[in-house]
Amino acid sequence: MSKGTVQKPETKDTTHKKDARAVIICGAAGRDFHNFLAYWRHQKWAKVVAFTAATQIPGISDRLFPGEIAGGAYKEGIKIYPELQLPQLIKEHGVSLCDLAYSDLPYNTVGHLLSAINAAGSSFVTLAPEQTWLQSTKPVISICAVRTGSGKSQTTRFVCAILKKLGKKVVVVRHPMPYGDLIKERVERYERPEDLVKYQCTIEEREEYEAHIEAGNLLYAGVDYEAILREAEQEADVIVWDGGNNDAPFFKPDLHIVVADALRPGHERLYFPGETNARIADLLLINKVNAATEDAIKAVEGNLRTVNPKAPILRCKSTLTAKMPDLSHEEARGFIQGKRVLVVEDGPTMTHGGMSFGAAFQLARQEKAADIISPASFAKGSIKDMYSTYPHLKNVLPAMGYSSKQVGELHETIREACKHVDTVVIGTPIDITKLFPIPKPVVRVRYELEPCDAKPLEDAIKKVFGSRPPGMV
Repeated sequence: MSKGTVQKPETKDTTHKKDARAVIICGAAGRDFHNFLAYWRHQKWAKVVAFTAATQIPGISDRLFPGEIAGGAYKEGIKIYPELQLPQLIKEHGVSLCDLAYSDLPYNTVGHLLSAINAAGSSFVTLAPEQTWLQSTKPVISICAVRTGSGKSQTTRFVCAILKKLGKKVVVVRHPMPYGDLIKERVERYERPEDLVKYQCTIEEREEYEAHIEAGNLLYAGVDYEAILREAEQEADVIVWDGGNNDAPFFKPDLHIVVADALRPGHERLYFPGETNARIADLLLINKVNAATEDAIKAVEGNLRTVNPKAPILRCKSTLTAKMPDLSHEEARGFIQGKRVLVVEDGPTMTHGGMSFGAAFQLARQEKAADIISPASFAKGSIKDMYSTYPHLKNVLPAMGYSSKQVGELHETIREACKHVDTVVIGTPIDITKLFPIPKPVVRVRYELEPCDAKPLEDAIKKVFGSRPPGMV
């Protein structure tokens, strides 16, 4: 990329002056921790006094970011508070700056948060991606998006397949989802299905990791991305960054690919920091064009061209396949056609991603299911609460499972709904039946990227290996 140089930390001094300015990092267990480790802890003029955790991800507040990872002047660790306490914390600690460090936020939400921070007496900042980029000794290809659920993971798998055909050893590094013990999750390495159990992965983590393991892609994730990168480099010819939500990459990319969603025209300019991704992209993909109108596709193209006049724009299909053990696609379709079905979709795509349907609903409708039931009346516990929080959800059940308790509530919800259907159609990437039994036939829906013209993507990937400085493989 030719987008400037990575800003170096100001100092490695681990002491703070008495007049250091107090900082709060507002996050959701991911970008916030990286911003601290890559930038804030190196600024001798600043003292991070707290993290806050948004309600976007349940159960991640009231924890401690451990001193064993924070290091230096933060050996006692840093407390994580619910974001609702932010105005109070600003006043209590005399906070000068609040860093917005989480993603997939509509601009009006960003504006309301900015106003609340200013009203409490603090300034509002966001760090540019370059300020927290880590430099790799290996080529880096990053796949990010303008919205959650645009198709990053299927794009990442497609890119990995191209790299393998080129004879490259690929290591995928996934955007963080550290929802448990942060010390144990500092560096995680996934190669076999057993590793999902070893690291006690939530459903949300499995949704991102399981398909990579099935495809034979070695994957790293965790909390400390400097340590993760250095370990990944030992096993890779090339690092592929698999982004989360619509966040920017943590590593300086040699090729930055950004995915937009043809089913959500306009969103590429309405959500933070998705528009930032679009503006710095080297290559823009519009996914799901096979399910969208030409007017919608052209609207997305126009918006992308407005914010990024130079990057090539590629159209891609998201192809759906019905999967059942020992059955063909055609045979599996028979369990949907004319049947009453329960549709289970990817969780984050439906909730803070704002989608009202996903791949499973699309296939059920395409295969002419007799009825797609509304699951809300069967929902239990936090799953029931979710339908109040996200009223746009009607005929889909998001596969929510951020904790073992919530996984149990999801199980109860599916078990109750199964009394009223013939088939369960599942669009989440994971095999839920490995977590709990489902008493009705299960059709899994797999979706893969299919570029309308793959050559520009293949050419862009090949160019990466001719553009590294001497001494960098």
